[in-house]
Amino acid sequence: MSGNIEQAVRAYNENEEHDIPFSGVIKVSGTEDQSTEAAYGYANRSDQVANRTTTRFGIASGCKIFTAVAICQLVEQGKLAFDTKLSDCTKVSFPNFDPDINVHHLLTHSSGVPDYFDEEVMDDFEELWRERPTYGMTKVSHFLPLFAEEPMKFAPGERFAYNNSGYILLGLIVENVSGLNFRDYVETHIFNSCGMTDSGYFRMDRLPERTALGYIDSEDGWKTNIFSLPVVGGPDGGAFTTIGDLDKFWSALFGYQLLSEKLTQKLLSPQITEDEDTAYGYGIWIGMDGEHVRCRYIMGFDPGVSMVSRVYADFGLRVHVLANIDGAAWQVAADVGTSIRESK
Repeated sequence: MSGNIEQAVRAYNENEEHDIPFSGVIKVSGTEDQSTEAAYGYANRSDQVANRTTTRFGIASGCKIFTAVAICQLVEQGKLAFDTKLSDCTKVSFPNFDPDINVHHLLTHSSGVPDYFDEEVMDDFEELWRERPTYGMTKVSHFLPLFAEEPMKFAPGERFAYNNSGYILLGLIVENVSGLNFRDYVETHIFNSCGMTDSGYFRMDRLPERTALGYIDSEDGWKTNIFSLPVVGGPDGGAFTTIGDLDKFWSALFGYQLLSEKLTQKLLSPQITEDEDTAYGYGIWIGMDGEHVRCRYIMGFDPGVSMVSRVYADFGLRVHVLANIDGAAWQVAADVGTSIRESK
């Protein structure tokens, strides 16, 4: 499997569209205890500290599955239901929101609430922070002024439209229902439960050892992403983890250590369709071949952050790619997965 990784990274580096070599880590694990890992590039360019397979990386929206698991845990405890209305499980008033918005709508990006970063009309995440300092975004509630009084985009359940605000609202629900700070809830009930000892919602200005800086490259040179993202992550993204911890998470999820079998299958099952090849469960993307589930995956892209973690349904194969440069993970993960599946 190591040859498949090297081949995929070489293909990425030789692509004329990529100005800099791949920088990040890759892990492939499968059945029969087969596993291989590799690391490329620098975690810190200034000091030339190399990335290692134990390096922690930001995973942007890859964190949405943690939020979804947290919600499902509260449902399992009887503290919440998927049809619970937003107005019944938060203490915040949203004057322009449809009163029929429920938890299921928020989990499946079908609520119609206005997105604070609307990918249909915006393409520069940094624009958000020109008038609102990133260092002030330390609580889930701090995101509310960005969208709480804006009009709805469409009626709840009408269609799929990827939405970060919906997951901010799910984080508020976790806090209100559990009585815990969102990050504390996830670290206690998910990270600790899985043995994910290298993972956390670390502050960008207080990163622990073995953490890769995110790099943004341009014609003027490179810069880190410390001023491009909220200072600490939350329900819609921004945690840090390792390829080893991601593997632990999948093992715990598929082993029903985080949720019952019934709720795990609900989270992993198609709940809404994006297009003919792609569905969405709860916090997780699902690649489809007609009615057949081909793979399940999480992904995240922010300035200086790129990640994909994919589980292939027919092979039990897992491919994790974490990168500390823009947009690098998708091609590498796809090439690794394709080459390994074709060799079986």
